[in-house]
Amino acid sequence: MNPLSLPQSENRERGRPRNFDIDHALDQAMLVFRQRGFHASSLAELGAAMQLTVGSIYKAFQDKKTLFLQVFERYTSLRNAALRQRLERQATGRDRLAELLRFYFESARAVEGRRGCLVVGSATELLVLDDELSGLVRSAIMNNKKLIVSLLQQGQQDGTVLASLDAETAAGLILCITFGMRVLGKLQDVAREEDTLQLALKILD
Repeated sequence: MNPLSLPQSENRERGRPRNFDIDHALDQAMLVFRQRGFHASSLAELGAAMQLTVGSIYKAFQDKKTLFLQVFERYTSLRNAALRQRLERQATGRDRLAELLRFYFESARAVEGRRGCLVVGSATELLVLDDELSGLVRSAIMNNKKLIVSLLQQGQQDGTVLASLDAETAAGLILCITFGMRVLGKLQDVAREEDTLQLALKILD
């Protein structure tokens, strides 16, 4: 997905605070959206986190929805890049699937886990999001599933995943496991991570 560009009108440029760091501001807004969701995050809370006035947020981002769109793009882009970098270091499809699960275990642990996942959190709001936002969330989820399907197929080709396994069905189950980790991570760490990982991998045999 390509990052959305900020509006570049002269009025909005003049309205930005001096030394305005767009990535830092998006990262701070990201924490609020991750913890509270789109609708529950107020402009006052976002402004406090971003160290911007509500007026500056409007001038720089137009509205809360536009801000969220850019935050969501940045979140998914950073997460996908980090995951793919780790997957590239693995030799087989099975190893890549194991690394994907470890990535989600780590993401669901401690402070990172308590902050929550922006994609999973937004998925719980689908019924109250408008068509553009819900479409963005659905697309992110389907892209995750497509990645898992491709890893399963790689494993079938290299002999590390059962050849007769239905990749679509297995990918759906693994997706549920990864999203479940992020939901549980809001409350507590996953117990006995390595044992849980090995149990999850049994569906590949």
